[in-house]
Amino acid sequence: MNIKKVVIVGAGTMGQGIAQWFVQQGIQTEIADINEKQVRSAIESMSKSWDKLKEKGKFTSEEVETFNNNIQGVDIIGIYTDADLVIEAIVENEKIKTDLFKDLDARMAKKTILATNTSSIPVSSLAKELSEDRKSRFLGLHFFNPAPIMKLVEIIEGHWTDKNLADDLYKWFDEKGKKPAKCKDSPGFIVNRLARNFYGEAFRIIGQEDQTRIKEVDQIMKDVGGFKMGPFELMDLIGIDVNLDVSTSVWNSFYQEPRFAPHRIQKFMVESGRLGRKTKKGFYDYE
Repeated sequence: MNIKKVVIVGAGTMGQGIAQWFVQQGIQTEIADINEKQVRSAIESMSKSWDKLKEKGKFTSEEVETFNNNIQGVDIIGIYTDADLVIEAIVENEKIKTDLFKDLDARMAKKTILATNTSSIPVSSLAKELSEDRKSRFLGLHFFNPAPIMKLVEIIEGHWTDKNLADDLYKWFDEKGKKPAKCKDSPGFIVNRLARNFYGEAFRIIGQEDQTRIKEVDQIMKDVGGFKMGPFELMDLIGIDVNLDVSTSVWNSFYQEPRFAPHRIQKFMVESGRLGRKTKKGFYDYE
């Protein structure tokens, strides 16, 4: 496996984190989005992050200079067509993702691996309209937030994925310090299937939006459960809208099985525009 050029499509929190990790591996990276402002913001955020890490002694000035030279923001039309790997990290919507991959399939070089960072949509569903050759070079690469720090990467083989490709990527990520895990192409894969109960039971415990109980649940999960973040803190970090989308997707994939059901509080939070850290308001305030 020889990865020299990578494109990340989607400049939100997840896409930015994935791009930052690849750049830190010495890989020439592009980050693309339909929103040019979002791309600029992602580049600025990465640069500030590297400056802070330099101040802490994690990177040298030379390394940071190289990182800044190896990341480029572009629009969707302007991406490398000869990239070794393209990872999609956009909205959790099957049709939007499928349309993107059909476009990438037509434009990218034959060697290019296409991957989705979906956390809940079956990989085979996203590959079904790709060309036959591309289907074998399509798979899921599900990173976790924050991607530069969290080591786990779920590698999901779709129905048509070349097994040797998945094996090679497993070895590649392992050599780069990630903790790869091979997963079946099933709703939520490993972590997000388990996580639905982490969030769902927390909602059922509080019953309604109650700041005191929210804080209690988070604190108990950290003090007793040993978690670094409680469920409500974690939802604020991920984005409550993203969490709701994933919950809904997994729930629908399991034919509305009650244990996976989204909670009305999630929907209310999204409708009121309180999405967590990115909007400065969620289950907690971040002003």
